Amino acid sequence: MTAESLPAELRRAIVQIARTPRLLVACDYDGTLAPIVTNPHEARPLPESVGALRSLAGLHETTTAVISGRALRDLAILSRLPSEVHLVGSHGSEFDIGFVHALDKKARELHRKLERELEELADGVPGVQLEVKPASIAVHVRRAERDAAHGVLESIHSGPCTWDGVTTTDGKEVVELAVVQTDKGRALDTLRHQVGATAAVFLGDDVTDEKAFARLSGPDVGVKVGGGETLATYHVGGTEDVATALAFILEERRNWLYGEQAPPIERLSMLANERSVALLTPDARLTWLCHPGPDAPAVFADLLGGTGAGHFSINPARGDSTQRNGNLPLGQRYLPATMTVETRWSRLLVTDYLEPDTPAHRTDLVRVISGATAATVVFAPRPEFGAVPVNLVPEADGLRVVGTSEPIVLRSPGVSWEITNDGLHDTATAVVNPTQDVPVVLELRCGTTDLGAAELSEVDRRARAGRYWSEWASGLKLPNVEAELVARSALTLRGLCDTDTGGVMAAATSSLPEEIGGVRNWDYRYCWIRDAAMTVRELVGLGSLSEADGYLTWLHGVLSTLAGPERLHPLYTLAGTTLGAEAVIDTLPGYAGSRPVRVGNLANHQVQLDVFGPVVELVVGLAEARGELRDEDWQMVRAMAEAVTRRWNEADHGIWEERHVPRHRVYSRVMCWVTIDRALKLGEVYEREIPHGWRELRATIASDVLENGWNEEVQAFTTAYDGTDLDAASLFVGLSGLIDPADERFQSTVTAIEAELRSGSTVYRYRRDDGLPGGEGGFHLCAAWLIEAYLLTGRRTEAEELFEQMVDATGPTGLLPEQYDPIAERSLGNHPQAYSHIGLIRCAKLLAGQ
Repeated sequence: MTAESLPAELRRAIVQIARTPRLLVACDYDGTLAPIVTNPHEARPLPESVGALRSLAGLHETTTAVISGRALRDLAILSRLPSEVHLVGSHGSEFDIGFVHALDKKARELHRKLERELEELADGVPGVQLEVKPASIAVHVRRAERDAAHGVLESIHSGPCTWDGVTTTDGKEVVELAVVQTDKGRALDTLRHQVGATAAVFLGDDVTDEKAFARLSGPDVGVKVGGGETLATYHVGGTEDVATALAFILEERRNWLYGEQAPPIERLSMLANERSVALLTPDARLTWLCHPGPDAPAVFADLLGGTGAGHFSINPARGDSTQRNGNLPLGQRYLPATMTVETRWSRLLVTDYLEPDTPAHRTDLVRVISGATAATVVFAPRPEFGAVPVNLVPEADGLRVVGTSEPIVLRSPGVSWEITNDGLHDTATAVVNPTQDVPVVLELRCGTTDLGAAELSEVDRRARAGRYWSEWASGLKLPNVEAELVARSALTLRGLCDTDTGGVMAAATSSLPEEIGGVRNWDYRYCWIRDAAMTVRELVGLGSLSEADGYLTWLHGVLSTLAGPERLHPLYTLAGTTLGAEAVIDTLPGYAGSRPVRVGNLANHQVQLDVFGPVVELVVGLAEARGELRDEDWQMVRAMAEAVTRRWNEADHGIWEERHVPRHRVYSRVMCWVTIDRALKLGEVYEREIPHGWRELRATIASDVLENGWNEEVQAFTTAYDGTDLDAASLFVGLSGLIDPADERFQSTVTAIEAELRSGSTVYRYRRDDGLPGGEGGFHLCAAWLIEAYLLTGRRTEAEELFEQMVDATGPTGLLPEQYDPIAERSLGNHPQAYSHIGLIRCAKLLAGQ
C-alpha cells in the first residue's frame, strides 16, 4: 500500500505534525500493530510497522512507544520490538523492562485479594483466562461461550470493580482491574513529559485507547483503527493502513529533519541587486529569499527547512520524453560580469535576476522560462520562516499572497495555476509551454500589491540589470592571476553591500552549518564592523570607492549614537541599529538536519578590541586612492586611537567570537598596534596634528606582544598570553608589519601553524576547546593568511599550490562559503562568505605582484 491509500485529510495532518520540533509517535499493540487473532499469544506485529517504528526512533528528536494493556514482560516477548521503541504495559502501570510501580503494603494486599476473587469467578467457566500482572489483573473472555462470558463480566463489574482502590479498564473481550491509578491517557502524558514532545501521534483500535485520544489537543493527531465512535479525528481501516501511516510519518519526518536533497553549499548561486539577495540551487529552485531586507525573516527558507519551508521551483515537465537524464540540468552560470543566473537543460533555459533601482521597500525577482519544452512551476511562499498561514488567490494576471504583513504578488499573465492546501499553506502549481520566440515571464514582487505590467519590456529590464553590474565591473583593476574569479569575487562582495544604508553583510545566509548535523550554526546576515571594513577595503584596492564611502557613512551614523568608539558593538543590522536577542526557530530542521536554526547573533554583546584596526586600514586605503584624507574620517581615526589608548590592555573575545571567558589575545593586541601605527602614518602623510603619546604607545603595545605573545615552549606566537594553543590569526604579527617577516620568530610561527592547523587544502582557525560541542571545517580566510605568510617568508611555490587548492574549492559559479572540510571534501558554513572572497582577491593580487 502507498501513502495515497490514506485519507487526504490524514496525509495533510501527518505532513504538518512531522515538522514539529520533538515528535512522539505512540500506538496500541493488539488490533493496531498486530492483527486481532483468536489466540492472543500468537499476535505478531506486521514487520513493516516494526521497521517504521524502529526507524522513527532513530531520528533526531523523535520518540516511539507502544502502549498496551498486556503485561510488560509478555508485550516485550511477543512483540520482539527493538529496544529503541519504548514499551508501556498494563495500560500504563509498567514502563519499560525492569520498571514497575512500587506497590505499598495496602496495594499488595488488595492485589492478592483481587486475584483470589477473580479466580473464584472464573473457576469452572471454560475459555475465561486470568492474566496476572504486577499491578493489575486482566480477565480475558474472548474464547469463552458468549452467555458465560457475559455472566463473568457482569459479576466482575458488580463485584471487584466497585472495591475501593480498584481502577477498571474495559476493552474488547477483556476487563482489567488495577490497584494503581492508570490508563493509556496518563501513560501518554507521562511519555510526553519525559521526552518533552511538542506534538504526539497516537494510533489505536480499542475502547481503552479512547482515554489516550481524549488527551490529544492542539497539533496532536489521533487515528482510530477500524470503525465505531471515537474521539480520534482520523480513521484507517486496519493494521495494514497503520503500517502505511507509520511509513508515511517516517518519510515526512526524515525529509523534514534532514532535507530531501540538501544541495552542496558551494553549488548555490547568489542573486543580488545591492538591496536584496536570493539563492538558487543548481536546478533553478529559489531556496532562500528574505524580505523586506536580507536580514529580515525568510519568505522562502527551503535551504533550512526543505520544500515545506518555502520554495519557487522550475523544472522540465516530467512528461517530456526528451529529458532522458530526468530533470538534471546541464549546467548553471552567471552571465559575464553580471548577477544574472542562467540554468540550462537540453531544451529549456531559466534566467533569473533581481531588478536593480527598485524602491527601498521592494524586492522584485524576475524568472524567464524559454526554450522548446514544457516546464513545471511550483510556487510555495512561506513568509516569516513558515510561521504565517498562506493563501494564494488567482487573479487575471497572476497570484496574490493573502495573510502576510508584507504584500506579495506573482505576476504571471496567461499561466493557469492549480492551488492545493496542506492544511496550513497554499501551494500553486502550473505547467507552462514556452516557445523559442515567446518565453514565459514570472515576476515575484514583494512589498507591493501591483500586478500590472512593467513600463519596460522584460528584455529591456534584463539588459538594464546586466548593465548595472557590468558597467561597475568594467572599472575594476584586476590582477593577471585568476582575473575572472577575482571579478566574480568582487561582484559577490558588492552584492553583499546595501546601497540604501551602506551596511555590508558578512554572508548572505543564516545557520548553514560548520559541521553537518552539528550546533555551530550562526546568523551572518548582519554588518560586522571588522568584516565590513575588510570587504570594502578590498574593493577600494580593486578601484571601486563607492562601497567604502557608503560604509563609512553608515559607520559615522552608528558612532553618532554612541559616547565613543569603545562603545561599539561588534555588529549591527544593515540599517545600523542594534540587534535583538539571539533566537532559535524550532520549526525549521536546518540544512541537512543541522540544528538549531538561529536568527540574531549573541556576539553582539561581546568585547572585540580588534575591530578598530581594519577600520583605520580602510581609511588609509581610501585616502591613498583619493590622495586626500577627509576631516570626518581623521576625526574618527583619532577617536578610535583614543579608544585603543584606554582599552588596549584588556582581555576580549577576539575575532572568532568565542563564547568562553575573555583572554589577552595576540591578534587583538596586534590590531590595537595596527590602529595606532596606521593612525600615525595617516597623520604624518596628510600633515595632521598627532596627539602626544601615540608613538610611545605603539612601541609599548609592540613590546607587550613580543614579550607575552611569544611562547618558547611551542616556538610560536600563540593564541593568547595564557596558553600554548595556536591560532591562525596570530600570523598577523608578521602580516601586519609589527615584526619583520624575516624575523625567525615569525618564520617559526608560520611553520608551527602550518604543522598544527593546516590540513591539505585548508587551514583551521584553531584546535582548542572553545566551549561548543562538535567540530568545524577549515577557514578559507585562514588559508589565505597562510598563503600571504608563505609569500612573505620566501615560500612562493607553497603559496601557489595552496592558492590553487583554494581556487579548486570554489563552486561552479565561482562562489565560496566560509569553510571546507578536507576529510569529507565538502563545503561548510554560510554562503557566500565575504571573508572567503576577501582572501581569494588578496591572494590573487599578491601572487600577481600587486
